[in-house]
Amino acid sequence: QVQLVESGGGSVQTGGSLRLSCAASGHTFSDYEIAWFRQAPGKEREFVAVINWSGGTTDYTDSVKGRFTISRDNAKNTAYLQMNKLKPEDTAVYYCTADRHPRSVVAGVGDYWGQGTQVTVSS
Repeated sequence: QVQLVESGGGSVQTGGSLRLSCAASGHTFSDYEIAWFRQAPGKEREFVAVINWSGGTTDYTDSVKGRFTISRDNAKNTAYLQMNKLKPEDTAVYYCTADRHPRSVVAGVGDYWGQGTQVTVSS
């Protein structure tokens, strides 16, 4: 079992920044790929970003490229999502997810999920 706890959400104005954290416990963190998803009210959950076990490979959905950065610190068992130049359309609950298999974590069917953290961007 892997437990994931997100933190760092909040309310900001357009153009502001937030850094989300995803703290993991239970198993060897570096065994897992980590992704961030988000879900806005009335919308389906969508993929945001993914990072491989070493941190050497990342990918992003087009709408956040150049604004968001995913990273991880395996020594601290924590992954991060640095969000800059936030827009109102970034408003959502953000979730981190973990799985040993890259395809599973990107597809949103990872084995482990956090409880989510709310991000609200006002215009």
